[in-house]
Amino acid sequence: MNIGLYFGSFNPVHNGHLIIANYVANYTSLERIWFVVSPQSPFKQNGSLINENHRKHLIDLAIEGEKKLRSSSIEFKLPKPSYTVETLLYLNVKYPQHQFSIILGSDSFQNITKWKNADYLLKNYSLYIYERPGFKVKPEMLNDQRKLLKAPLLQISSTEIRKMLNQKKSIRFWVPDIVMEEIYNQQYYI
Repeated sequence: MNIGLYFGSFNPVHNGHLIIANYVANYTSLERIWFVVSPQSPFKQNGSLINENHRKHLIDLAIEGEKKLRSSSIEFKLPKPSYTVETLLYLNVKYPQHQFSIILGSDSFQNITKWKNADYLLKNYSLYIYERPGFKVKPEMLNDQRKLLKAPLLQISSTEIRKMLNQKKSIRFWVPDIVMEEIYNQQYYI
């Protein structure tokens, strides 16, 4: 099976993440999309992260009933911080029957040379890149293994959602209702 790995903190998951995953699931040859919840990114501060199990649970609530989407806790078992190359090597051993690709924003793509073992990743894995404002992907950066997606984008960020919650503002329509209810019930980010 050809599986797209959508890495992130998802702190919290929001409608922008879900729209991208849904687009990739429906408009590419990828058969499944896994939201890979990163317990700790090497590029982000850990201070505002809620527990990785809570973040995974919010994703599970958001994608319930979606056949092509699932969450993954695979990085919970791996050394921290999480490096994409190490996760992929682990997944290749654990699931040799699957082929894995990476889903990422054009901002991350432009920084990919800073990733651990970037040359290995670029040579051995397909990339599905969605363009983010201010991070244009030039045609010469693309090839058979690097595909540019025309996914619809929302100007939503998990950082802004956490700020809104902290300021007691409504996050309705920014996240699925079931995710909003769980955030309020569990008092995440408040």
